[in-house]
Amino acid sequence: MGRGIRTIQAAIGLIERGDGRYLICQRRAGGFLGGFWEFPGGKREPGESWQVCLRRELREELGVSVRALKPCGAMRYRYGARTVVFKVFRCVIARGRPQPKDAQRLRWVRADQLRRYRFPPANRRLIAALDRRHVLQ
Repeated sequence: MGRGIRTIQAAIGLIERGDGRYLICQRRAGGFLGGFWEFPGGKREPGESWQVCLRRELREELGVSVRALKPCGAMRYRYGARTVVFKVFRCVIARGRPQPKDAQRLRWVRADQLRRYRFPPANRRLIAALDRRHVLQ
């Protein structure tokens, strides 16, 4: 008997430094999409607002607090039997220095350099928008 498509919701933080570089994280080897680079964020818990989700995930993953969460788009991508709905927020670090708590490595990268890194297919549209300096619709 077939199972339906599972939907997962995830918040993404575009954390930009004053020099125009974005923070990216490399996923740990061995897991789903291991070794790929991604923007920080994570899965939304039931009943959790998107902003609360992103703040929690960035605290857990990187050890930072963020401010100025500005929604800047949404994306949807299907990975086999699951669909992931992403909400994207621009934000800045309010407290803390990013540490790779849940990632293999961290890097600060200019938008025009993002294509040099191996990102999951779901991020292609976001990377293209950042490279063109557009916001997702």
